[in-house]
This record gives sequence, C-alpha cells and structure tokens, in this order.
Amino acid sequence: MKVLKISKENAQFQVLHALKTNREKRNKEGFLLEGVRNINNALASGVAIRAVIYSSERGLSSWAKDILQTSTTETRYDLSKELLAKLSNKEESSELLLLVETPENDFSDIKLRENLLVVVFDRPSSPGNLGTIIRSCDALGVDGLIVTGHAVDVYDPETISATTGSLFSVPILRLPSQKELELWIQEMREKYPNLQIVGTDEQGEKTIYEADFNKPTILLVGNEKLGLSAAYKTLADSMVKIPMEGSASSLNVAVATSIVLAEINRQRLT
Repeated sequence: MKVLKISKENAQFQVLHALKTNREKRNKEGFLLEGVRNINNALASGVAIRAVIYSSERGLSSWAKDILQTSTTETRYDLSKELLAKLSNKEESSELLLLVETPENDFSDIKLRENLLVVVFDRPSSPGNLGTIIRSCDALGVDGLIVTGHAVDVYDPETISATTGSLFSVPILRLPSQKELELWIQEMREKYPNLQIVGTDEQGEKTIYEADFNKPTILLVGNEKLGLSAAYKTLADSMVKIPMEGSASSLNVAVATSIVLAEINRQRLT
C-alpha cells in the first residue's frame, strides 16, 4: 500500500483538486466522494475505489479509522488539514474522501424485472434537479436512470450532494443522445411485449391518473426549459401531464418527476 503525503499544492494535489470542476478528468481519473452515507453506500455497493484521502493531522472518528484499516486500495493520500479542506465541498471539511472510479455505461447494470420501470432524463441542466431525481428514483422503485444528451455531470459534486446518499442505489447510464438508447428499447420491446414509453409534457393528452402504469414502463423526462425533444416525443407511445390548478403554468422538473413516480408507485402498490 502506497501512502502519498501532500502538504503543498503540488502536481499531485492539483490532479485531485481538478476532479471537483473538470468533467473530462473525472471521466478519466474518477470522482471525489464525501459524506458518511455516500461513502458507506459506495463501499456496500462494491464500486471500485481508487484511493482514500484523509489527513493524519486531525483526529479521526472510529468510522474513518475502520475504513482506513479495512481499505484494500493501493493508494492513500495523507493531506494537510488545509489541503483536505480545499478538496471538501462541505462548510466543515470531511474527515475522509474517496476517489471512486467512474462507472462504465452498461445496460446490463439495469436489472430486468417483470414490471420494469426506467426513467430517461433528456439534457438535464441543473445538478440539483438531477440529484433530486436520482434520490426519487431510489425511493420510488425505479430500476434504472438514463441521462442523455448534452447534460450536467452525474458525478459533479453538486449532483452527488443532491442525491443525499442515493447515488449508488440506482443504476445510472450516460448516453450522447436518444439514438444510443433506441437499440436497447427495441430489445426491451421484444422482452416485454406490453412495454410502454410514456413522455411527460404539460400539454399531455391524458393525466397521470388516467394512465395505466401497471405494465413495464420507460418514463421520458425533458430538459428544464426546453422539455422533451421532438425525437423523444416521436418515440413515446403516449404523453401524460400532471393536472394543475392555480396560476402556476409548470412545475420544477424534479418535483414533477417525483409526482409522476409517486403515482406510478401508488398504482403498482394498490
């Protein structure tokens, strides 16, 4: 096991710090993870851990000591307290961070069950919205989330923070566009003859309460400002909306998606 002590902002530290802001480097080198629940869930999920980052200058809790004692990573970074604080995204810096290998996009990660439910989020522009939707997918029985198009990064620190620990509870794929999704959808239609692809739009032809979600479903969710693309609307078998009262013309995409998922979950549990 190799322990790299870093007390100055040298080249090794700059590589770590760049992972906070540089998406391309995260794709190559991995992403930083902090927070007790996030780290516990990462370790429980079996995701590949490249390094543990900590500071021997500060007192460590029994939780952090246990992770250091049981970790099998080849590399550990022992930083000064000041440098560790610069890597942390928290007001009070974390005592421990992990460098996690960025997962590959693999459709086999989505476990196929009888009543499949997959969410496709097209071109999300807000890390907070994406993280909240990941959290809702975890809470409401979603088998997989697919993010497509020019979108915010799933592994951006702000996105991870917004998941509040649910990042590793739902398989997440990142695809350039809907084209890379279409072949998989064809395969799913062969496996699930009654599969439905449902788009969401404020001008949907029926409400979510009129739709039947008691069948395998792929739910399409559009960009915060632009909504679903024309290609996705063409791909959808039907379009649904949330009935609304009052003067509001639309809902935040994370709120709207959570409402739809709650209705799907309600129908399937009754």
